[in-house]
Amino acid sequence: MTTTARRTPIVLDVDTGVDDACALLLAALHPALDLKAVTCVGGNAPLVDVVRNTLTVLDTCGREDVPVAAGAARPLLETPVDARHVHGNDGMGDLDWPRSCREPAPGHAIELLRDVLLKAAAGPEEDRVTLIPLAPMTNIALLLRTYPEAARGLRRIVFMGGAAHVGNATASAEFNVFHDPEAAAITLDACADLGIELLMYGLDVFYDPRVSLAQAAALVAEHDSGPAGLAGRLVAFQCERFETDSATVGDAGAVCAVLDPEGLTTERLPVRVELAGTWSRGRTIVDRRDWAGNLVQDPHGQAPATIDVGLAVDGERYARLWLDTVTGAL
Repeated sequence: MTTTARRTPIVLDVDTGVDDACALLLAALHPALDLKAVTCVGGNAPLVDVVRNTLTVLDTCGREDVPVAAGAARPLLETPVDARHVHGNDGMGDLDWPRSCREPAPGHAIELLRDVLLKAAAGPEEDRVTLIPLAPMTNIALLLRTYPEAARGLRRIVFMGGAAHVGNATASAEFNVFHDPEAAAITLDACADLGIELLMYGLDVFYDPRVSLAQAAALVAEHDSGPAGLAGRLVAFQCERFETDSATVGDAGAVCAVLDPEGLTTERLPVRVELAGTWSRGRTIVDRRDWAGNLVQDPHGQAPATIDVGLAVDGERYARLWLDTVTGAL
């Protein structure tokens, strides 16, 4: 991949989170990406921790130039349920890593998103932004319904969430969608209305890009501080938490999909979000039927949103892309 080509403008929406931190490292450091802004939402941890973690990762990367804004502290309807049992009490592995002293930008996250996207819309086509939500989509739903004109500045949305086949928050639902299913449903509907291209990087591929504990130890040994030192500690924390010899880079895979789309196998499929089921609330219903005649008998009809769904990934390829980026090997 050439590094002299025009960089891809991106914005991340995060609930940092160990795996969001892995994604932030990649987005902030890769020379082919132009990270315009990062917005924060409550999810893996409460919003105040998410903001602090996000600023800390960006400062570690020397990216104090990237504006960060706080957004929704809770889902639209659901009672907040965090994932500190996965990510640690501080949401980022309880690593005792040097903390940022910065404050987020003033104003709400959706105002920062609006401003970045409207600026992109006013420029040439290559200025259009790829928005990468790695969290519950509360901010994104609020943005698209409050400021639909901002969609003109979008190239597409690549989100980490949902699944065609598996769940983690429940047997049916993935955490980001489960945490705020109304927001996910609104986002899909708004994208269908506004003609926004969507790619779903879900649990079917999430776990496959993995870094070994030995690789993590080498990162820490060779780069005790800085981005690579943080990256190694994030992987080591996950290995310890789950008693495994390797860990996923998780949300970073969605950023990899923007950088290297050929590493991801997708299929264009109708998708909707289950909002009412007792056991299936928050599930992404991915319609893989291969005979349109079934729709005649289906009282629900076809889902309004047809999106690209990630179904297989070259995990080793994406893990190497992440490692090369955090170590500065590119």
